Amino acid sequence: MKEIKNIIEAFEKAQQEGKQTALATVVHVDGSSYRRPGARMLVTDEGQITGAISGGCLEGDALRKSLLVINQQKPMVVTYDTMDEDDAKFGVGIGCNGVIQVLFEPIDPAKPNNPIELLKAVTNKRQSAVIVTLFSLQNKKDPQQGTCFLLKEDGSIFQTNEEIFANAIFIEDAKNAFINKASSFKNYTTENKNITAFNEFVKPAVSLVVIGAGNDTIPLIEMADILGWDTTVADGRANYAKPNRFVSACQVLVSKPENVLEKIAIDNETVFVLMTHNYNYDLAMLRALIKKDVVYIGSLGPKKKLDRMLNELKEEGIEISARQQSSIFGPVGLDIGAETSEEIALSLLAEIKAVLSQKNGGFLRNKTDVIHSRSETAIELVNVNSKK
Repeated sequence: MKEIKNIIEAFEKAQQEGKQTALATVVHVDGSSYRRPGARMLVTDEGQITGAISGGCLEGDALRKSLLVINQQKPMVVTYDTMDEDDAKFGVGIGCNGVIQVLFEPIDPAKPNNPIELLKAVTNKRQSAVIVTLFSLQNKKDPQQGTCFLLKEDGSIFQTNEEIFANAIFIEDAKNAFINKASSFKNYTTENKNITAFNEFVKPAVSLVVIGAGNDTIPLIEMADILGWDTTVADGRANYAKPNRFVSACQVLVSKPENVLEKIAIDNETVFVLMTHNYNYDLAMLRALIKKDVVYIGSLGPKKKLDRMLNELKEEGIEISARQQSSIFGPVGLDIGAETSEEIALSLLAEIKAVLSQKNGGFLRNKTDVIHSRSETAIELVNVNSKK
């Protein structure tokens, strides 16, 4: 989400300066690659780049392709075969061992619902969305429809090609991406057309709510900001919870614990960390949070402190289900030997990311399978003629 926001900001600046732009999007990967489908990069006609589609190995050629697209005002798909050991092709040793399909689109600000406008619609509310990008791999000389359809969680639709999306199968597959909460790839065949769709499921940015405005909260908020997370700091102490102490925080609240949640919208990407170093404040917040459907509640401090809080809640007659218990973490963080506040912040953010991604946070070298499952980018063949 941070990359999308940066691209929007760069586009708006380019517009103010009268520059033309092109958007490069990784639309499919077969094998390994540094970036996955959905990675984007904005390029201006003066060669300024925002975002990335690789670890740096493809950007040089992608810049040239973007300038070509800006000049021709015509989208195109380019295949980068990083399985090719011939370095002369790109001038560098890539070593990703994958085939990467990149769509290049010129951005025409005069066109409603152009790709950047669709990206803006993704970010204007904290909602999940599905972006549909259509392209042709079988015949790259065919017209590339590109980023042309957006379905939001509230059911609102933005599109540039009503003729194609008049066929219900396209919208049905976009809705299925919502149901599965995962991106998908479809190859639609008709008597005379062959179109591949990248149905990209996009979640809102992680919303990190830190209960506590002590000095150890500062590096946590700063690191979360680097990740592009939305951040909120809440504390009952007005002399601690000051916006000038947390300049990167989206929101700083001075509040009693029982009132904090009145000012925060909770969704599937909202996580909480209790770190006021005030037992009663943390206990009151845990009491309020236990009644909500929160995916992650972290409690800074020793396990004895968390056990004591949970026992007090049980003595009050508050039942804590196994599901609720599984969302509570204390002590917080992955076991990396963290000692300083910065190291603890690193450990804590890594744990939250692992929980949200449903990963165990282990060493990648111990994985017996590939890092990213090949099934994630499998293309399902769909005969449109057989659909009603």
